Amino acid sequence: MISASARLLRLVSLLAARPSWTCGELADRMAVTDRTVRRDIAKLRELGYAIESDPGPWGGYRLRAGSRVPPLILDDEEAFAVAVGLREAALSGALGGDQAALSALLKLRQVLPQRIADRLGEMDAAFVHTPRPGEPQITPGMLLELAAACRRGERARLSYHDREGRATVRDVDPYRLVHTGRRWYFVARDVTRDEWRTFRADRVDHLQPTGHPVQLVDPPDPALLVSRSVATGPYPLNATIRIPVSMDRALELIPSTVGAHRPEGPDATIVDIGGPDADGLARYLLGLATPLRVLSPEAVRQALLRRTQELFEDNANDLPQQRHCTRTSAGPQ
Repeated sequence: MISASARLLRLVSLLAARPSWTCGELADRMAVTDRTVRRDIAKLRELGYAIESDPGPWGGYRLRAGSRVPPLILDDEEAFAVAVGLREAALSGALGGDQAALSALLKLRQVLPQRIADRLGEMDAAFVHTPRPGEPQITPGMLLELAAACRRGERARLSYHDREGRATVRDVDPYRLVHTGRRWYFVARDVTRDEWRTFRADRVDHLQPTGHPVQLVDPPDPALLVSRSVATGPYPLNATIRIPVSMDRALELIPSTVGAHRPEGPDATIVDIGGPDADGLARYLLGLATPLRVLSPEAVRQALLRRTQELFEDNANDLPQQRHCTRTSAGPQ
């Protein structure tokens, strides 16, 4: 015999599963008498659930549309299916740049029965996520470990390897996970360097909580920090330009994977761009075919002026000859 509380939760779950139930059907599913069903229905109504009923032997009970959301009751297979769906949504980025799927999966795994959590662990070990071409691999377990570290609010020891494959171990204060559409980035404060850093999640080897609580002071905008790191981090030279267009238009001209954008009013955008050298950046800026101003550095500004002057001179050399030919042909007339 199940307890009264468990029976009420089971009844709510059944009522939410389909539009209508007869009293006899509910009694059969719950292995109780019709009288018990009617008493439990009355109790749910006292608790605020809007349950409608039709009289007569063929009448039924139904949960009125728009009434209070019932507790989420899932059986083992349903819980497993939801967790798998959230896992794939988090890995694929199907929901965009937010972390809704990852956050929901983290909350769900914290309350799952151990038998379901074990099944998910077995699946994580057996299944391989196939990324898009050029996209790095990251295991669901590592993604959840990083998300949990951001929620715990305590210092952690990070084992990480950089783009050159060099392994490092450092203490960090976790803050956020950011998904760019291609890969996940872990944003944290490097304790030794006392600066905010971005770490590619697929390069994290291990993260060990230290149990030391931390209070983050004035944390950065994590999305902007990642955008700036992606756009300028790999390059030896960075330039800052101003484009007299809205933020949306600037993003069309320069993708977020190339530059880090910030609005300057409604009709101008500041963009940070990385490049191999001043001349390479000047060539890229000229290729945008849009008005712009180089704010820094001076080397990029001079390279842009030099290339613009060369372009002008190459096209201006023929102008006098063209005007001369026009006058000559017009003379006899």
